[in-house]
Amino acid sequence: MHVADYVWYITVGVLLALLTFDVFVIGRRPHEPSTRESATAIAFYVGLAIIFGLGVWVFSGGQYAGEFFAGWLTEYSLSVDNLFIFLIIMSRFGVPRQFQQTALLVGIILALVFRGIFIAVGAAAINQFSWVFYLFGAFLVYTAVHLAMQGENDDEDYKENAIIRFAKKRLNATHEYNGVKLTVVQNGKRLVTPMAIVIIALGTTDLLFALDSIPAIYGLTQEPFLVFTANVFALMGLRQLYFLLGDLLKRLIYLSIGLSVVLAFIGVKLVLHAMHVNELPFINGGHHIEWAPEIPIWFSLGFIIITLGITTVVSLRTSRKRSREEAAHGGSAGGGELDESTPVETQNGTAGDRPQDVLDDKTKAELDALREPEESDAKKR
Repeated sequence: MHVADYVWYITVGVLLALLTFDVFVIGRRPHEPSTRESATAIAFYVGLAIIFGLGVWVFSGGQYAGEFFAGWLTEYSLSVDNLFIFLIIMSRFGVPRQFQQTALLVGIILALVFRGIFIAVGAAAINQFSWVFYLFGAFLVYTAVHLAMQGENDDEDYKENAIIRFAKKRLNATHEYNGVKLTVVQNGKRLVTPMAIVIIALGTTDLLFALDSIPAIYGLTQEPFLVFTANVFALMGLRQLYFLLGDLLKRLIYLSIGLSVVLAFIGVKLVLHAMHVNELPFINGGHHIEWAPEIPIWFSLGFIIITLGITTVVSLRTSRKRSREEAAHGGSAGGGELDESTPVETQNGTAGDRPQDVLDDKTKAELDALREPEESDAKKR
């Protein structure tokens, strides 16, 4: 795929302009976006990605368009899984809702920087050493196994990395937020706010996710232009998606399992490609392994769509079923043994607050006889 320099410049310029506008708006008015605002932004960014993919189809053919869409869907799914970790971080650090959007925006910018570095390094390594595909494939299979062993998404599985633990212990920090500022001066001493720790947590998380996402995208396309744009479009609108989905993120309980299947598939695809272009002397004498199949992009795109679709449907159905079961158990929790405050029903109605308040027929008749004169006097008055 030949991409002219001016196409690179225009693409990067437009994307940076959109990002700069986003930063300018968020920097002036930190707030929690409404559902309408979030949905509009997501529709706009998704529409841009689709238009871009169709443009690739028109100018470069269906092969490269398929590679872009497959890469974009994979990176977008990995980014949604990343959002679940972001949700846990925000919850554990108690970030106010009106400040979460700014924290997410900074995290996304850091993700773009880290992924840009890894894209450049990965492209250089692939151009020089074909055996890098073996490493990428093995790493993705390892990541897939690790995700599958985790099972359902659970905030109990999240563990703070060494950098976060170091920052919390060594940095002089205050426990109170000062808007979206990273530092504050108290008693003549500069302290970092919890927002600074949150930014460190988001940045290190982005770094770890970049290690997974870049080999995954290179398993679908080796075109740096498509790798870069697929990653950028996958990150655009991510913070609005965070607020739009809300608790729905927690309902995607099998997302990690679905991603593990996708990553394992791409890992195998990379290994097969490495075998097809093999140059290692201790494998097949340094010759290409011709029988190793090349999985076509249309098959990869279909596999990714079907796997993620099944994962989403099963996750939502299972979550809905569990919610109904919890509601049923909660509704039946009111039954059980009687306590002293429970009124007791008898043949003649409620007898009182305790079982011993039940009256026999003779006593009840006597009480009725005493009440009749009182009622008659009341009527006369």
